[in-house]
Amino acid sequence: MASKKTFSFLIEGGRASGGPPIGPALGPLGLNIMAVVSKINEVTKEFEGMRVPVKVVVDVDTKEFEVEVGTPTTVALIARELHIDKGSGNPRLDKVGDLSFEQVVKIAKIKRPQSLAKTLKGVVKEVLGTCVSMGVTVEGKDPREVQKEVDAEVYNEILAKAEEE
Repeated sequence: MASKKTFSFLIEGGRASGGPPIGPALGPLGLNIMAVVSKINEVTKEFEGMRVPVKVVVDVDTKEFEVEVGTPTTVALIARELHIDKGSGNPRLDKVGDLSFEQVVKIAKIKRPQSLAKTLKGVVKEVLGTCVSMGVTVEGKDPREVQKEVDAEVYNEILAKAEEE
């Protein structure tokens, strides 16, 4: 009967190394650390520059491992789209960027597996809520207005097209 151990790390996408936190955690198990690191870097390369939650499940007896990657936070995805480091310190007054509705849908599609919303429309509204907190406008408007437009079915054509992809 194989016993498995799970280790969770928060790694910068595509830049894991054999040092802390991975090396000290997995080293005592006798695992090939560089094999684990290269696998983590391979599966997280699309999230380069963002911190990504990663789980490494190790079979202690056979020394085999699996790498599971979570999705970055909505804030990190919005910041990547806008090429900014962080949101506004005062989101009501200071706006740090403007997203297109298509960019919001793109982020929503990435977050959908992790979301509790039943539809893409629901996930889009969650992303718009995060935009409010970050001081980000959408199509030059307050994200709350865009949420109302989503409810009023203004963007149904774009959402339907995105659902098909």
